[in-house]
Amino acid sequence: MIVVDGKTSRGSKDRKQGKSPLHLVSSWACANRMVLGYEATTGKLNEITAIPKLLELLKLKGCIVTIDAMGCQTAIARQIIEQKGEYVLGPKENQPLLYEAVDDYFTIARNDGFKNIKYGYAEEIDKGHGRMEIRRHWICENLSTLPHPERWEGLRNIGMVEREWERPA
Repeated sequence: MIVVDGKTSRGSKDRKQGKSPLHLVSSWACANRMVLGYEATTGKLNEITAIPKLLELLKLKGCIVTIDAMGCQTAIARQIIEQKGEYVLGPKENQPLLYEAVDDYFTIARNDGFKNIKYGYAEEIDKGHGRMEIRRHWICENLSTLPHPERWEGLRNIGMVEREWERPA
């Protein structure tokens, strides 16, 4: 799995010269626990242009690429598929119709107890850093409620993640 994410380096802003802080979009190989590459940008909003450049440098064949909401773009999904990879993208406000359709689907499915719906489910529990975190994952292949699923090359599933955490008293 390859994780693509952008981060701003704290303390890198140069106020005297009016320079913005350093912002990098990097790719991380989870299994090897190492950075594969990075692309500098002039800010978070420019991640959309940095992600394709970074992906061009990588061999994605057989890899799953995860990108947060900023990279949830049809062109980026197409590029990953063209490079023989697969993707997990997280839509939010940048893809309002898609986000709303997925959210509505899982809200209705959960309210009905997933009756007559074929789905997968997994749960993870992590304890560490002074807290306990539970993540629940649902996934299904029904794309019929999505607006224009054909625009998302290689789209096969939709999913939802619920996160719950607590700090011991």
